[in-house]
Amino acid sequence: MSITIKDVEHVANLARLELTEEEKQMFNEQLNAILKYAEQLNELDTEGVEPTSHAMLLSNVMREDEVRASLAIEQVMLNAPDEEDGQIKVPAVLE
Repeated sequence: MSITIKDVEHVANLARLELTEEEKQMFNEQLNAILKYAEQLNELDTEGVEPTSHAMLLSNVMREDEVRASLAIEQVMLNAPDEEDGQIKVPAVLE
C-alpha cells in the first residue's frame, strides 16, 4: 500500500489545509516512509504470541476498600474557614 499525492490532497482537504506542491510532495514521501516502516511488522513471526493491549502487564495498585471510622464533625469543623448549621460555609460561586 502506498500513499499518492491525491490521498495527501484529500486528507489536506478534510483538515481544511492549503498545501503547496512542495508540502504535498514532502508529506507524500513521509507518509510512504511511515507505511514502509510499519509493513516490516508483517515480516515478524507472531505465531503463538498472545495478543495484548499493553506492552507491560498491568495490575491494580489500589488498596482494598475497607470501612473505617471517619473524623468527628467537631474535628472537621476545626479546619473549616466558616461554619453554619453543622456545614462548611464557603463563598458563593454563582451570581
